[in-house]
Amino acid sequence: MNRKTLVLPAVIGLLAPVLAACGGSDSGSGGGDPIGVGTTDRFTATKDAPAPLDPAFAYDVGTWNVLRQTVQTLMIQPKGDGEPVPEAAQSCGFSDSGNERYVCTLRDGLKFANGDAVTAADVKYSIDRARAIKADSGVFALLSTIDTVETKGDREVIFHLKTADATFPYKLSTPVAGIVNPDDYEKNKLRDGFDVDGSGPYTMKADVKNNVLVDAEFTKNPNYKGSLTVNNDKVELRSYDDADAMGTALEKGDIDLITRTLSPRQIQKLSNESGGSVDLVEMAGLEIRYLAFNTNAPTVKSRAVRQAMAQLINRSELVSKVYGTQAEPLFSLVPATITGHSNSFFNRYGDPSVTKAKSLLAQADITTPVKLTLHYTTDHYGSGTKEEFEDLQKQLNASGLFDVTIKGALWDTFRPAEQKGQYDVYGMGWFPDFPDADNYLAPFLDKDNFLGSPYDNSEIRTTLIPDSRREADRLAASGSLTEIQDIVARDVPVLPLWQGKQYVAARDDVTGTAYALNSSSTLQLWELGKGVSG
Repeated sequence: MNRKTLVLPAVIGLLAPVLAACGGSDSGSGGGDPIGVGTTDRFTATKDAPAPLDPAFAYDVGTWNVLRQTVQTLMIQPKGDGEPVPEAAQSCGFSDSGNERYVCTLRDGLKFANGDAVTAADVKYSIDRARAIKADSGVFALLSTIDTVETKGDREVIFHLKTADATFPYKLSTPVAGIVNPDDYEKNKLRDGFDVDGSGPYTMKADVKNNVLVDAEFTKNPNYKGSLTVNNDKVELRSYDDADAMGTALEKGDIDLITRTLSPRQIQKLSNESGGSVDLVEMAGLEIRYLAFNTNAPTVKSRAVRQAMAQLINRSELVSKVYGTQAEPLFSLVPATITGHSNSFFNRYGDPSVTKAKSLLAQADITTPVKLTLHYTTDHYGSGTKEEFEDLQKQLNASGLFDVTIKGALWDTFRPAEQKGQYDVYGMGWFPDFPDADNYLAPFLDKDNFLGSPYDNSEIRTTLIPDSRREADRLAASGSLTEIQDIVARDVPVLPLWQGKQYVAARDDVTGTAYALNSSSTLQLWELGKGVSG
């Protein structure tokens, strides 16, 4: 039957430590056809991004979801929610009271998929490599608090940090901290193409056509040793051009499950239907969408222009028209469900008001209407993006204060152009690297930020971000985090729009779908199996 399942994050969080502790990889579901998983993520090797799957470069949810199956990390985020637990490591922890020295001991007998031993030296090599390459994706910034990496014997790794960082265990659970074999990954050069090797739960075979990964076959790694239980022998991840093609493949039985990205229409249809062989699983999500600004661009260099946009945009109307119950208005970069969230944009601007926006522009002597182009990606965040930007255009132009046009581009064109500063205003989404407020602020506001944004607030970078990271109790960091969010609402280098839910649609003989994604949108293929239809 077609049923809608609500996963309760709090319950999952309570169960996760127990489930993660089960460990092992000996409970595969046996032979047979691979479990087929569909996605609309595109994996393309281009001149600007020739190494999309190198852990030292990859920095989007799609490529990370490939790496998490294949490249092992010292720590891992549990299947539901909660703090990271050891994965390649047997144990990890701060060895000082100031959160500046972090020590990990590797599991005994750890091996890469090819049989080579995984040593502390390999961990150091992998971390130092990502930090030294400094790929223009900006992913290396996740490791920015590391000063030096030390090894002691074959199994002990010691991280000396520049400053206290209570979020460091989370960062060691991200693919940029993945352990790679020095024989496969050169020290000072990215690994071009789609080959991936590691010590994770699967090995991967890529089917590539015209520099695009169209199919990835994940096979259970017999040498895997970690905290995960692998419930299948093989999974096939297939990339589709759009949500409709992916949905058709699911209905026909060509694939068994789809995650990213169902269209709003598909979700609504599956939510309302009863009967049939496809189930919809709904779970809380931490995805956000926002507008970003090149604050050096003449059209939006004035803070008043950005503030006026913040004053005009009606998030509730936008969400209602495009996404319905699948999203909620967001008034900060930090989602409402994350400790440290503050409704800073609502506190500053209140309800949408043309009068207030007009006053902001007049006080800054800005001639109206302000001409702008809003750029968006046509293929990376789902089919609703175009409609979303059409509504933003309509809202801004209806005020009479803006003359907005919109322009879409494929992700492999959009992302390099954004990084090079070619867009004044552009739409982006964010799936957290880990579920902490720091990861919704530092990647956008710190030095070497993900966006390559020229916005630089010294108080945020030198005082507030470091202060927040000193607090192991994240609730105690709320003061610094709130100050950051208030500054962002005042200066508007980014403009948050909405927070979304997560969905999985699967044929009803697929098991483990409630854990197919965790709270950070990590695809957990090892949780999937084939069971009895119900």
